Amino acid sequence: MISIPKLKNTDSTSFFLMAGPCAIEGRDMALRIAEHIVTVTDRLRIPYIFKGSYRKANRTKIDSFTGIGDEKALKILQEVSQTFGIPTVTDIHESHEAAFAAEYVDVLQIPAFLCRQTELLAAAARTGKAVNVKKGQFLSGTSMKFAAEKINEVNPDVQVILTDRGNSFGYGDLVVDYRNLPEMAAFGVPVVMDCTHSLQQPNQTSGVTGGKPKLIETIAKAAIAVGADGLFIETHFNPSEAKSDGANMLPLDQLEGLLERLVRVREAIL
Repeated sequence: MISIPKLKNTDSTSFFLMAGPCAIEGRDMALRIAEHIVTVTDRLRIPYIFKGSYRKANRTKIDSFTGIGDEKALKILQEVSQTFGIPTVTDIHESHEAAFAAEYVDVLQIPAFLCRQTELLAAAARTGKAVNVKKGQFLSGTSMKFAAEKINEVNPDVQVILTDRGNSFGYGDLVVDYRNLPEMAAFGVPVVMDCTHSLQQPNQTSGVTGGKPKLIETIAKAAIAVGADGLFIETHFNPSEAKSDGANMLPLDQLEGLLERLVRVREAIL
């Protein structure tokens, strides 16, 4: 189903999970969050990839938090991987970042607004690392065929993953069209549901993106029911204090119970 170095529990029938904080805010928080999720996913035999953005380029305001320093954050991601023996994923935004980030992480992620950027996709493919492409809020699932083709044209051996994160619904809301998951799966790649960003309420007049985190479980259950191979969930000890995207993150202490219920949903449909 998915081929990524260091990915554990791949012999299970479970979905895989990409989860972690929106942004790397520091070493201790990253290691604590990773340790908690590794403990839970190992018990539930869920293949797990730690997620953390080393830099946030797409911010609403000029003074929004963007990161603690590129190399510093990437070295923290590398330490997480080495400490727990798990793969990591981070976003890249420009072509020159691909080779740099690939030295530290196992999966390069293409943000939704950049999923049509040919040179960015090609640069990610040239690293040989797995590439997770977020589906643009302005695209259908079938349109993501071309993003996958761009990557495979440059490097046919690269593991491509396609992730849905909702579609724009007016100026300040998103809606999930679950047809996108089977449409993207038809390309023969693992498909993921981003259960937190799909609940964003962007373009708020305050300049801070809103969200509806109470619906994370609803989005996740529905995604598993229609055949998602993986889930993407951003989580934090205290989302209200998170420096990025706190409005749509899952409190970390709620993750274990949610995953237990999702595993049961997965078992019921197999």
